[in-house]
Amino acid sequence: MTHEDPAAALVDALGRTSFLLTAVLTRLGADNELSLTQLRLLGVLRDRRARVTELADRLGLDKSTMSGLVARAERRGLVERDRNPHDGRVVEISLTAEGERFARRVEQQAREVLTPALDRLPPARQAQLAELLDELLGDPAPSS
Repeated sequence: MTHEDPAAALVDALGRTSFLLTAVLTRLGADNELSLTQLRLLGVLRDRRARVTELADRLGLDKSTMSGLVARAERRGLVERDRNPHDGRVVEISLTAEGERFARRVEQQAREVLTPALDRLPPARQAQLAELLDELLGDPAPSS
């Protein structure tokens, strides 16, 4: 598809990328008995601890929905609630050891599925694309 407007071309490319990633992640979630939203929760927590309200904001959900999602993941042994060591009033959610193993396994599966598409670009272009996307998207949330 060709566009004379670079912004329109970018919007189109990002849309197609979103559809591809959603399809891949939905399938991986189903293969691992997780919804796409549960999978996204594990992805957010793989490198940070967060409050339920922060998770809700990050995933675009209301707090009560997020609380239920966390409770289900907690029952599966994937996440745990802990008091913040600096402020005991604050409860943070983090991955358990099982949750970390699970998240790593799903991430590896995603890499295996997406690698053929990524291999269309040489490594230098892949790095450039990653930098451009980081610049475009910014830091979604500071680490806790």
